[in-house]
Amino acid sequence: MNIKRVDDPEGTVILFLTGRIDTDTAGVLREAINAVSQDTVRLILDFSDVPYISSAGLRELLVCRKRFKDDRFLIRNVTRETMEIFELTGFDTILPVEIMHEDTSTYMKMSFKELLQNRTQESGDHVLLRSDHDRYTWEDIEFASQIIAADLSALGVQAGSHVGICGVNSINWVLAFFAVNKLGALAMLINPSQSAAEIGKVCAYGDIEYLCYGEIALMQDESSFLEALQSTEGCSIKECYSIRNKINIRYRFEEYEALKGRFERKVDADAPCVVIFTSGSTGRPKGVILSSYNLLNGAAVQVRMQGVSYQDKSLLIVPLFHILGLVVCFLPCAMTDATLYIPDDIRTDTLIRIMENEKCTLLHSVPTMIIAILNNRGFKKEAFSSLRCTFLAGAATSEAQLEKFMDSLPNDHLMIAYGLSEMAPVSVTLYEDTPEHMRHTVGKPIENISVKIQDRETGENCPAGSPGEILVQGFNLMTGYYKVSLEDQAIDEDGWLHTGDMGYLNEDGYLTLTGRYKELIIRGGENIMPQEVADAVSALPGVEDVKVVGVPSEFFGEEVCACLKMSDGVTFDSIKAKGLLKGSMAKYKIPSFFLIYDDFPTLASGKVDTVSLKADAIRRCESKQVGFCNLFHAQRS
Repeated sequence: MNIKRVDDPEGTVILFLTGRIDTDTAGVLREAINAVSQDTVRLILDFSDVPYISSAGLRELLVCRKRFKDDRFLIRNVTRETMEIFELTGFDTILPVEIMHEDTSTYMKMSFKELLQNRTQESGDHVLLRSDHDRYTWEDIEFASQIIAADLSALGVQAGSHVGICGVNSINWVLAFFAVNKLGALAMLINPSQSAAEIGKVCAYGDIEYLCYGEIALMQDESSFLEALQSTEGCSIKECYSIRNKINIRYRFEEYEALKGRFERKVDADAPCVVIFTSGSTGRPKGVILSSYNLLNGAAVQVRMQGVSYQDKSLLIVPLFHILGLVVCFLPCAMTDATLYIPDDIRTDTLIRIMENEKCTLLHSVPTMIIAILNNRGFKKEAFSSLRCTFLAGAATSEAQLEKFMDSLPNDHLMIAYGLSEMAPVSVTLYEDTPEHMRHTVGKPIENISVKIQDRETGENCPAGSPGEILVQGFNLMTGYYKVSLEDQAIDEDGWLHTGDMGYLNEDGYLTLTGRYKELIIRGGENIMPQEVADAVSALPGVEDVKVVGVPSEFFGEEVCACLKMSDGVTFDSIKAKGLLKGSMAKYKIPSFFLIYDDFPTLASGKVDTVSLKADAIRRCESKQVGFCNLFHAQRS
């Protein structure tokens, strides 16, 4: 049995228990409880991952209850199976136990339509969604999504229709998502940071016939933007439906009674219901086809790993059209009745204000966003004291960044993760993992999936510690890409997804990422992984963030270029940097160019737009006006 201890700043100690509590492990529980001071305000034992408790375990709980009386002791998130043991022995009457608010296993074969029905029946008056301006209970979501579904049905949407949802995070986005799934249509999630023409191309790729549009970054004049979108070559949009913030469905709730009972057609949990488009920054985006079974099972894993319960509050800062927003943030809240707070914008001032006022416990993001929050002059540790878990994914986190996060957010547990739109999550560091695991790996593969490392040239499996391409398969793997040729489907004849990512598994089964094959830099015949160079450069004094790209070279084919963000007031010295790097890496890996940036270009997901960054780096490295573009060329020795 493993036990992870979390000390709440208000004096509560939470012990997250994993595994059976029986004669062999009861002593471990006793030691953990004895280590909790008698002066502790409250002791909470979290049983989310306890499948069984024996007589010996119950006895330890009885002793614990005598130490922590009245409301100073709680056993929460008890599974139904374990609760039966409490009830069999009558211990449910003498110990303060709370059954898991909703056993997430019940969602594993549910459609999103059934999820909404279930939660409305079980927790109709519970507030799931919050913003600065509104709050929506499950009953409100049922009412509003039924009205939107009726509107879409009147426009022609039916089972099997392709319906795009394009807009920044909002309550209306969530309502539209449930409405589309009520109808058995395919919800195709589109990045709202794109231009009208780009969105039109995505609609053409996905054969999208209907578009629910919310707030779109580049949409100034609504009618002209939609006209330009629909005139894109190949776009076959029949109708556009507004879910902009000015639309308040509450004003139409009286319509619900007449609509109740419509759209009762059953939707199978295995049926394709969501398409997520890959970023497409390198060309035509691919539509990743997913079912509610894929997504809800992935979210159920998140619930268990993060220990999410109805007492949590999650601040949503990653986009809902992205797999991270859906599987890590939104759906775990929906499955447990945790509150999801949707901010009006993701400016760091806004996020700091909400954290301070709302005392959110969960905040999931990409590293660049956390860096931006910590660098805001208004940041203060006490405003984030309620934060207990941050899930970091979408981009590599350097060791220097991780140290900064841990120092600035001392009450927070950081989970380092790896996943893809095609399959998420793949691996995660857990509560019991050490700082070394967090610094150097992306955790162990999650339960019930398989990961292997394969040599791309020979097709042979790589031994522990040897890098190769990461291949994955499991319950949360996509169906495939929408209308992509058989040759370009990333799933092979044995069911393995070829990720295009490079990494290795160590002897203990932890996964380490080393980069992407398409980002490999080949300098004079030598293969250089950008992430390896970035890790070394990030350790230099004053370097806040770094991305490494290859730039053209007439002699070597490619040269290494490090794009840097520096801490305030720090001046970068390329000659000194080169000298420091000589002790940590081979000479041919040391960057030939260093470029200083105030900010890196980013995608809507918050990840760095490496395609745009590389294009800018190439332009600047080719420029002869190096003195005016902050270009530092390292002198060769």
